[in-house]
Amino acid sequence: MAAEREFLPAMAWWKFTAKFNVAPPQYVPTVRVHEGQTEGMMMRWGLIPSWAEGKSTGNATASAAMDRIERSTTYRMPWLSGQRCILPVSGFYAWQLTRENYRQPYFVRLINRTVFGLAAIWDRSVGEDDDVIESCAVIRVPANDLMADIAISDARMPAILRRRDYETWLRGTPVQAKTALQSYNPAWMQAYPISPRINSTELDDAGLIHPAH
Repeated sequence: MAAEREFLPAMAWWKFTAKFNVAPPQYVPTVRVHEGQTEGMMMRWGLIPSWAEGKSTGNATASAAMDRIERSTTYRMPWLSGQRCILPVSGFYAWQLTRENYRQPYFVRLINRTVFGLAAIWDRSVGEDDDVIESCAVIRVPANDLMADIAISDARMPAILRRRDYETWLRGTPVQAKTALQSYNPAWMQAYPISPRINSTELDDAGLIHPAH
C-alpha cells in the first residue's frame, strides 16, 4: 500500500481503498502517534471537539486556519495537547470562479510524489451511549502563487508537509510543529482543470481526476 510505504506506521489499524471523491463526514486514513508509536487508523473527517459529546458542530470543522487554531474553542485544546496527525492523499481539489461566474474544478497534485501528507489535528469525543468518535480537521496555510491563481477568493490552501517534517509535526512541541506549517513550493506542484462531475458526491471513479478535454 502506497500510504504505508510513505509513512511506515508501526501499527496499521486502517482499512481503506482508493477514493477519488471524499467529503465530510466520511472516514479518512490518518497517521498519528499513540503511546510512543506511529499508527495508521481511520478517523471521521470533520472534527468533533471533546466537549461536544459526540455531536457534530457542522462541516465548518473540516479545516482549520493555521492562524486561528490557538484562539479557537474547537481547536485550541487538541493543538496544545499535541493531538496532531497526517492525512495521506494523492491530491486535492480546488475551484476557480471564471469570468462567466462558473466554478471550474481543478485537481492539484505533487509532481514527484504519488502520495503525500496533509497536516491535521484530531480530537476524541464520547457520546451519550459511550460511543467514541475520533475525528480530524485539515490545517490550512496561506496560499502559494499556484493556489492563489486558481482559488482567487480563497487565500488559504491545505498544509502540505515535507517528508523531513513528518516527525516534527507528529512528535514536536506546538512551537516546533508550527514551523512545519508552510506554503508548499508551487514549483513542485501541478494543477489542471477537470470535469464538473466531481461536484456530485455520488460519483467516485478515477475519471474524476482526468484532465478536462
